[in-house]
Amino acid sequence: MRWIVFIIIYILLNFYGFQAIKTVSKLPWLHYLFIGIALLIVGNFVIQFTMTSEGRVLSPAKSYAFGFLLSFILFNLVLVIFLFGEDIVRFIIGINEKLFGSTKEYHAPSRRKFISSIALGIAAIPFASMLYGMYRGKYNYRVLKYILHFEDLPEAFDGYRITQISDIHSGSFDNREKIEYGVNLIKEQQSDVIFFTGDLVNNKTSEMLPWKDLFSELKAKDGVYSVLGNHDYGDYIDWKTEEEKTQNLEDLKFLQKEMGYDLLLNDSRFIERNGQRIAIVGVENWGKGGFKKAGDLKKASEKIDANDFKILLSHDPSHWDEVVTKDDYHYHLTLSGHTHGMQFGIEIPGWVKWSPIKWRYKHWAGIYKELGQYINVNRGFGYLGYPGRVGIWPEVTVIELKKGPDSLNS
Repeated sequence: MRWIVFIIIYILLNFYGFQAIKTVSKLPWLHYLFIGIALLIVGNFVIQFTMTSEGRVLSPAKSYAFGFLLSFILFNLVLVIFLFGEDIVRFIIGINEKLFGSTKEYHAPSRRKFISSIALGIAAIPFASMLYGMYRGKYNYRVLKYILHFEDLPEAFDGYRITQISDIHSGSFDNREKIEYGVNLIKEQQSDVIFFTGDLVNNKTSEMLPWKDLFSELKAKDGVYSVLGNHDYGDYIDWKTEEEKTQNLEDLKFLQKEMGYDLLLNDSRFIERNGQRIAIVGVENWGKGGFKKAGDLKKASEKIDANDFKILLSHDPSHWDEVVTKDDYHYHLTLSGHTHGMQFGIEIPGWVKWSPIKWRYKHWAGIYKELGQYINVNRGFGYLGYPGRVGIWPEVTVIELKKGPDSLNS
């Protein structure tokens, strides 16, 4: 039933697109081209999501099918906004002529062509942006650097450099050369420690196997620490048995160990320098709403002291909002990911930072401070669903810890 509803809506959207093309150009081949593209896009989408043997696994082929469909629907939606509004105007004028016999001349054909031309020009902007996001945007890696000051930072850690990556989503990757470039950017930062804040895969441990050697190259003097994200548990696909799902998670844990990552499962570690230390705390995924809540902050902090300088790794920033900032312990810096910045938005440093994801997450990208505690929400290294990024680019975060009066510089 839902497929029938989807097809009906798709046809209605494309009707307006076809009308706009037909109004602006009388070339029959252009009309047929539009129809052909519309059929090709929806046909590929239906095939990928109903006739493949992958089930609910979101493969690169499915992602591209979804991406092209989303781009084309967005194109037609813009046309609908313009042309439907024009239809309402024409309807009101028609009623007015019927009721009051108005003889005021209304150049409907010329007006319709003008409106259609404007609509097509405007619709082309998001359509081209979405295609660019699929072709180049998803590999437009940015290194974002911040300096955070803490009065109670141990002297031995003044100038300590952290690199954070998040949301690799290896099951979506399709270009090894570009991923190598991104990994090399991480290595070039030469930070003291590397933190990975979850979602190594989309669903299955096997997705990471072709990329294991590449991400195993990530090394740091004080190690590489990681936590699990909501996708790492395999909750979003159908498994033959519960045992198979459990084994997949165990395989993922073992894979991270083989890669040299110290996976923190509601646990903690200390990094020591010159007789001083900072605590690294890692929780399993805890997400507001329908997301898994396996994270246990109390258990993760059992081995540390209230006076320790603490860095918390927690995949979902809603954990910070709902639990962390209210905890009796003071967690100086929390590192999260999860939101991807929705992979779509507008960011001009110092002027505007906007994405629709802000309506779902209060803290969705970058550095925030509340109750004397900081969080960085990483925009993610990879991508999921829509195989691209528009305006919200893939991120490698570098944070330098400085001892001194509390302030924020970036």
